[in-house]
Amino acid sequence: MQKDQLLTRRRMLLTGGAALGAAGTAGAVLAGGAQDSAGTADPAPGPQARQALKPSAFRLQPLTGYGPPRAVPHRPKVRKEPVVHISGRGRHMMLTFDDGPDPDYTPHILDTLAKYDVRAMFFVCGERVVDNKELVTRMADEGHAVGNHTWTHPLLTTLNRRQIHSEMKRTSDAIEDAYGERPQWFRAPYGAWNRAAFQLGADMGMEPMAWTVDTTDWMEPGTGAIVDRVEHGAAPGVVVLSHDAGGDRSQTVHAIREWLPRLLDSGYHMTVPRRRV
Repeated sequence: MQKDQLLTRRRMLLTGGAALGAAGTAGAVLAGGAQDSAGTADPAPGPQARQALKPSAFRLQPLTGYGPPRAVPHRPKVRKEPVVHISGRGRHMMLTFDDGPDPDYTPHILDTLAKYDVRAMFFVCGERVVDNKELVTRMADEGHAVGNHTWTHPLLTTLNRRQIHSEMKRTSDAIEDAYGERPQWFRAPYGAWNRAAFQLGADMGMEPMAWTVDTTDWMEPGTGAIVDRVEHGAAPGVVVLSHDAGGDRSQTVHAIREWLPRLLDSGYHMTVPRRRV
């Protein structure tokens, strides 16, 4: 899809997606653990950032609770709204990256996350996974979570149930092949959800996740604008949306080098969900 078409669709869906995300605060994931279906929110690339201060006590803990590879996740309940925030004690946030992996940008983001001992959630597209399998394998090796973002990044509300199933299942199969186990999280492209996506995702063992803070990096607003959105949107429970593919993501690459150490130094703990068994 051409860049101008993507921008048009995103602008059309931005208002609806944001409204849906705001309504979705009835669903939350506990930081590093169990699901909470009735939680409430506790209430974002230039030169290399300054050297971070000494690692704080809020750095990410190693992931635990992972079962044997290729295990089929337990079927979750069918939600009516996606998870848009995490709950739990402390200043927890979740970083998510969509549309990848991309050989030009994803490695740089992974390098920055590794530098600061931080893990994130990558919502990947199946057609990109098969072309960049080694990057998904690296995500697994470095403890990142990987979610399903469909095969070709279509607008799900324009597809029938069979087509949605194919987009999701093929991607889960590709993730399992590269990552070692099937994904437990799903994100609808453009934030456009429908009943079929919720039902099919649950059938495949996946919970739906949206976001709290959109960096709007897909609009290429400039490194400074991305940094400002993350830092101004930072709060306990926030899920940050960024992109590591789908266009020129050099601004995203540079921005994370700037805002990530600042948030860590201010006491934020970047987390990902534990694997459900």
